[in-house]
Amino acid sequence: MRAADHTLVTDLLTVLKVPFTKDYTRQRFESMPFKTLFGVSQLLKEYGVESKGYKIEDKTELTKLSLPFIAQTEGGLIIVTAIRNDSVGYLTQGIAETIPLKEFEEISTGVVLIPSVGHGAREPEYGKHLSKVIITTSKSILLWILAGVLSAYLIVIHDLWHYWSFWGLFAVDCFGIWLTYMLVQKSLSIKSHVADKVCGVLQEGGCDSILKTSASSFFGIFSWSEVGFTYFGVSLLAMLISPATIHWLSLINICCLPFTIWSISYQKFVAKHWCTLCVCVQASLWLQFICYLLGGWMKPVFPLDLGFFALGATFVMVLLALNKVLPSFTNKED
Repeated sequence: MRAADHTLVTDLLTVLKVPFTKDYTRQRFESMPFKTLFGVSQLLKEYGVESKGYKIEDKTELTKLSLPFIAQTEGGLIIVTAIRNDSVGYLTQGIAETIPLKEFEEISTGVVLIPSVGHGAREPEYGKHLSKVIITTSKSILLWILAGVLSAYLIVIHDLWHYWSFWGLFAVDCFGIWLTYMLVQKSLSIKSHVADKVCGVLQEGGCDSILKTSASSFFGIFSWSEVGFTYFGVSLLAMLISPATIHWLSLINICCLPFTIWSISYQKFVAKHWCTLCVCVQASLWLQFICYLLGGWMKPVFPLDLGFFALGATFVMVLLALNKVLPSFTNKED
C-alpha cells in the first residue's frame, strides 16, 4: 500500500493476516471521532478481532506480551511486531522501525492493547468490497491497455515509428504529463507520497513553497500546473492523431521557452526556493526543443493558416475544461 493508505488499523490487520480492503478500512478508521485504544478495539470487533487493554506498571514485563500488540507511547500509538534481547521492532504509518529496548521502555506509557484473531475474522462484507476493488483495478488496467494499443496503432498508420525524434518527443510528453500531474496534485492539496518524494530531491518543501506564491498561476486565473498538464497532454495527442501539426507544435514550444528562463530566475532570485517538479518541467521543454530542432520538424510556419489557430483553440478549450473540473478533486488522497 502507499503511505497515504496506511493507518494503525490497516497495519495491524496486515500483521494479523486478516482479510480487508484498504479503502473501506481507511475510511472506517478516519471516521472514528477519537483515535483512542477503546475506539480501535471497537473497530477491530467489526473484523472479528477481539482485544484486551492492559496497564503494565513494570515496563520490563512488556517483553513477555504476545505479539503483535498496540503500545501507547509518548509520541502516539505504535504496533510492536518484534522484541529481541536489546531492541524492539514496530510499525508506524506502514514504516518498520527499530529502537533500543531501553528507549522503548522509557517512552512507553505501559498501556497496551493485545488483539486476538477469531475464527473467520475478516472485514464486514469483504467479498462485496473486494469485488469493487477488482472491478476498479480492472477498469484502470483496461484503460491503460487500450491507450497503449491505440497509441501503437496511430504510430504505425502514420509511419512515425522510424523517427528517433518522434520517440524523443513521445517520451518527453509522457514524462511532462507525469510531472505536471504531480504538480496538479500539489496545487490541489491532494496527498501523494510519490510527489512528495520527488519534490524533496532539490529542496525539502520547495514545491509547496513555490506553489503558494502568486507566481504559481497565470494572472490568478489558471495555475501553471494546469497549463503544463494541458500543454503536454494536447501536444502528445495532436502529434499522434495528426502528425502534420508537429511543425505547429514546434512553434508553440519555442514560444514557451522564455517562460522557462523566467521560472528558473524567479525560483533562484525571488522565491529563493527550488521546486524540483517545476525545474524538471522546464528541462522537458528544452528537451522538446532539441527533438524538434534536430528532428527537422521546425519548418517555415508563416503565414499562419487555420490549422495553427485550430490547434491553439484546442489548447484553450482543454485548459478551460481542466480548470472547471479540477476543483472537485481538492483535498482527496492519491
